[in-house]
Amino acid sequence: MGPACFILDALVTGAQLPRHLANIRSPYNEMANAPIVITALQPDPRSMRLQHHYHAQFLVTPTLTLGARFNYAIAKLKTEWVIIALQTKSLAPDTWAGLTPKLEAYFFDAMQVGLTPPALPARLLQRFLTSAQAHPPYIVIRRSWLEKLGGFDPELDDDAINDFLHRLNACPTRWHPLNPRKNHANDNILS
Repeated sequence: MGPACFILDALVTGAQLPRHLANIRSPYNEMANAPIVITALQPDPRSMRLQHHYHAQFLVTPTLTLGARFNYAIAKLKTEWVIIALQTKSLAPDTWAGLTPKLEAYFFDAMQVGLTPPALPARLLQRFLTSAQAHPPYIVIRRSWLEKLGGFDPELDDDAINDFLHRLNACPTRWHPLNPRKNHANDNILS
């Protein structure tokens, strides 16, 4: 079982898919050799070029919703950690610096990658209005914890990510942030 793999969905990443792939395969990324699986509803003319250039695997599943596509990709991979793109926004390759030792530490179940915490006024406004927080560009989650949660809801398409993050926050997930601005600073484990 390998340490980690990346899962990207063509509809979630949109036109930024090549940028995501380039940043993942960058020599500045310590996770550059991790497997990449790209889920899609239909074959894309650029998919063969991207597949060969970035050594990625495409899973074309025209009848599956987003939640089912993520679950299908996760089931196909045999890694201890799953790194899933949740937004169009791609991250710089140096964002992943220091990730490998953190994955080996076993102190947390999931990690939010690239989510900069909002300023105090924004946090207070969110709490007052009980609005949902923005979700991170990527999430790193332990496969065993993902299986305990039941994975993504296979019935959901557009709301699959929000539902999954809500369930992660509702249970006692041991979170660890990995922020691009301060990825070498001492991050605190959130519970």
